[in-house]
Amino acid sequence: MMKRILVTGGAGFIGSHLCERLLNDGNDVICLDNFFTGNKRNIVHLLDNKYFELVRHDITDPYKAEVDEIYNLACPASPIHYQYNAIKTVKTSVMGAINMLGLAKRLKAKILQASTSEVYGDPAVHPQVESYWGNVNCIGPRSCYDEGKRVAETLFVNYHLQNNVKIKIIRIFNTYGPRMHPNDGRVVSNFIVQALKNNDITVYGDGSQTRSFQYVSDLINGMTKMMETPDNFFGPINIGNPGEFTIKQLAEKIIEMTGSKSKIIYQPLPGDDPVRRKPDISLAKEKLNWQPQINLEQGLAKTIAYFDELLKNEK
Repeated sequence: MMKRILVTGGAGFIGSHLCERLLNDGNDVICLDNFFTGNKRNIVHLLDNKYFELVRHDITDPYKAEVDEIYNLACPASPIHYQYNAIKTVKTSVMGAINMLGLAKRLKAKILQASTSEVYGDPAVHPQVESYWGNVNCIGPRSCYDEGKRVAETLFVNYHLQNNVKIKIIRIFNTYGPRMHPNDGRVVSNFIVQALKNNDITVYGDGSQTRSFQYVSDLINGMTKMMETPDNFFGPINIGNPGEFTIKQLAEKIIEMTGSKSKIIYQPLPGDDPVRRKPDISLAKEKLNWQPQINLEQGLAKTIAYFDELLKNEK
């Protein structure tokens, strides 16, 4: 049965892949975006689809539409973008959640919150399990994003307990793939663009800090599976790839795969940068029958090809 689905942040990197997937599954999709970090280029190929509607809107203002489901993705997600206007980032996470939860309450619609592994901060528990409360500096340079997302989770749970809103909460770990913004400051896009240009690859700290990298199609599968779970299960649930790599290993792998002449250079580590990051995905395996299908090398190959084409077209 065709559903009408609202995707906030739908013109962003992840949102555009989600819109595409929902349309392919036979749904009617409203894509809402204020284009702060989203880009029309990401969804231009969907504009001719009669079941796709693009609306320029900022979710810090209320929005009304008749929909069955809401995926709330709107929020800048890379440090460069979310620190550019920290107050706006908090407003998007908090007021945006209130507006979307209000809409879901009125419509009796199911709503999914795209939360983040950043709620764990610089974790003292490894790998990170959903029951871990996190280690976040509430006044640090990343707090506008980390704490905004933590408050959004609080709001979701309380709208569920108080108003019976049907909620889902996923915590997204580092995700990469085609349609990432080339200048978003995220490590995968940074390294690939630097390598393709034969520029020095900038590693912050000594490169021993670890991350887990998830290809975007795996995330989209996890999101749609979570939305389909029974109403009595709402999460939060980790969606990420448990493969753990040091930042230095990632840089070396990208240099090797691009055949780049780039050299690795080291810069001071930014404040509150997590030392280790790896999801425990036992709950996702149990509740969603989900685990990642794309390994790092496969995903990087697709992402390198995308950026290679993008850079050639910019010339």
